[in-house]
Amino acid sequence: MIVIPAIDLLGGKAVRLQQGRYDAVTVYDDDPPARGRAWRGRVPWLHVVDLEGARDGRPVQRDVVRAVVDAFGPGVEVGGGVRTRESFEAYLALGARRVVLGSAAVKDAALVRSLASDHPGGVVLAVDARDGFVAVDGWTQPTRVKAVDLVRSFADVPLAGVLYTDVARDGTRVGPNVEATAELAAHTPVPIIASGGVGSLGDLRTLAARGISACIVGRAIYDGTFTLDEAIAAAK
Repeated sequence: MIVIPAIDLLGGKAVRLQQGRYDAVTVYDDDPPARGRAWRGRVPWLHVVDLEGARDGRPVQRDVVRAVVDAFGPGVEVGGGVRTRESFEAYLALGARRVVLGSAAVKDAALVRSLASDHPGGVVLAVDARDGFVAVDGWTQPTRVKAVDLVRSFADVPLAGVLYTDVARDGTRVGPNVEATAELAAHTPVPIIASGGVGSLGDLRTLAARGISACIVGRAIYDGTFTLDEAIAAAK
């Protein structure tokens, strides 16, 4: 299983939200590009999220994203507020390898399908869920769309992966929702990327044992619960 470290951007800083709440922010790094530089060459992918963009529906932290891409090199996937073809292609032009689309998959499925067809392997479908139902607009708006139904609806699309986040667990380190992640994996041939709640090396071993392709890790590394190297070793 591939370990993908995360940089969540808010106000130009690397932060983590508690359960997706914008009023529960922990600032971890005033220099996100330096974090990307430190991880360069150690992992194949880096996950970058423009939290303001996700909330506002348009990319906001583009300059910081560019700096992080330059610092990390090839292998950055970026998301947050990408709701148009122009926003998508602008991130590719910055050097991002993959772009994450979440709210757009619910609000404009045709756009996601078109982008995935035009850029095979360039689109990651983000499925952010509370109690099994998808949340959009930076996780601030619940829907009645079931996560598993959304994944099924894109089963024929050439996606790079499906990123599943249990919003209630994100930033909590209580452990990922392994069963829900595995259920999604059973409904799509696309690689599943787990996210939300990883708090121990045991969580990574459990996900790897269930055949999950990749896992995003954020707070546990920032808090020093384990190192990136330890996470990579546990996920093998």
